[in-house]
Amino acid sequence: MLMQRLSLEVPVLQAPMAGVSTPRLAAAVSEAGALGSLGIGAMTVSAARDAIRQTRQLTLRPFGVNVFCHESVPLPAKEAADWLHWLKPEFKRFGARPPETLRQIYASFLDGSAMLDMLLEERPACVSFHFGLPGAAAVRSLKDAGITLLASVTNEQEAKLAERAGMDVLIAQGYGAGGHRGIFDPAAPDEQAGTRTLLTTLKAMTTLPLVAAGGLMTGRDVAEMLDAGATAAQLGTAFVACDESAASPAYRAALMDGGRERTEMITAISGRPARGVRQKFQALADRPDCPPVPPYPYAYDAAKQLDAAARAQGEAGYGAFWAGTGVAGVRPMPARQLVEVLAKEISVAG
Repeated sequence: MLMQRLSLEVPVLQAPMAGVSTPRLAAAVSEAGALGSLGIGAMTVSAARDAIRQTRQLTLRPFGVNVFCHESVPLPAKEAADWLHWLKPEFKRFGARPPETLRQIYASFLDGSAMLDMLLEERPACVSFHFGLPGAAAVRSLKDAGITLLASVTNEQEAKLAERAGMDVLIAQGYGAGGHRGIFDPAAPDEQAGTRTLLTTLKAMTTLPLVAAGGLMTGRDVAEMLDAGATAAQLGTAFVACDESAASPAYRAALMDGGRERTEMITAISGRPARGVRQKFQALADRPDCPPVPPYPYAYDAAKQLDAAARAQGEAGYGAFWAGTGVAGVRPMPARQLVEVLAKEISVAG
């Protein structure tokens, strides 16, 4: 159903990856027969509209967009003050001062209707949700507009909520996935299910199409997920090193060097757990005197400003280098070529 609905020739979805995906990347993936995606959760409505329109200029094929559905929380004043005071010496190392306060740099899709209104006007082929689910009215409106809806889930309970909410497709995000965990409640225990385990669990409780995500890098990986009951697989880290991505030279180098050693779940950068290559900000946060991390996305504000201050002095090691457990299999090449390689590998494995 998903393959036909989105006119896919290759059962691969390029993960949206806010800050890394670009119109060129999404269009190249879609042109090659898979599904390209834009991560617009970190964009303003105007920037998101521009990205969608730029992608449409590059391809007539379907592509998707992704938004964040995190619950917005107030900033604890003391927590913010303690965090910024603790980071002050690190900013000073690079001739900078920490911000006076922390901003909620990313708006949630749940806060206001501007992003929804834009999506209803632009009508991308599909919209996926991360960190939670949209309200019932938004679901109805998007479905009435003919848009396919997907949601990232990390356990059975989230899958049940997503199914009841009217999602068309579930993205089974295993613990090995790069980037932010899609957990709805970051304060709740994380079951940490691997991709195949989660896929098997969800296959037994829903008839919705399932997209496997987490640690998948090759066509053989995709074929194994298809054999386990997935309709398609979502790959993110595999596309970070593509020519068309917005990944910085430092990010690309981290994937090829340190990323080949190991990845870990990191909370201190953004305030939510996210898997990536270990870097200097995380090493800083591992110190015993580290205070409580402010909630998402407030913590991200400080981390991004520290990274900018460090990069201005030639130090690139404070960036957020998100990557999954399969990072050792990164293959830098143009996106179209990568999709073609994946398609051949899937065919051989099948």
